[in-house]
Amino acid sequence: MTPTKETIHSAVIDALKSVFDPEIPVNIYDLGFIYNIEVTDEMKVKILMTLSAPNCPVADSLPIEVRSRILSIEGVSDAEVEITFDPPWSMDKMSDEAKMELDFFF
Repeated sequence: MTPTKETIHSAVIDALKSVFDPEIPVNIYDLGFIYNIEVTDEMKVKILMTLSAPNCPVADSLPIEVRSRILSIEGVSDAEVEITFDPPWSMDKMSDEAKMELDFFF
């Protein structure tokens, strides 16, 4: 079966859920680090993401890991990961699952 934009998008989310910030025991997708996922007609994946802070210790390695995981998805022709701090990340961006995992519900 030939991958579609929709199946690749879904596989990208699954891949992102397997990448963890080493300082926080929650995946980067549920942490709210992923601002946008785009799959082009050429099956290139573009990720717009952030980090918890500009001086994050994994600022250099995390985007490389994200790109590598995406490139391993069948049908993906290329991957681009862009880091932004606008808007800055906050705990409000976390999923309910991440908040429960970290006991952030009050």
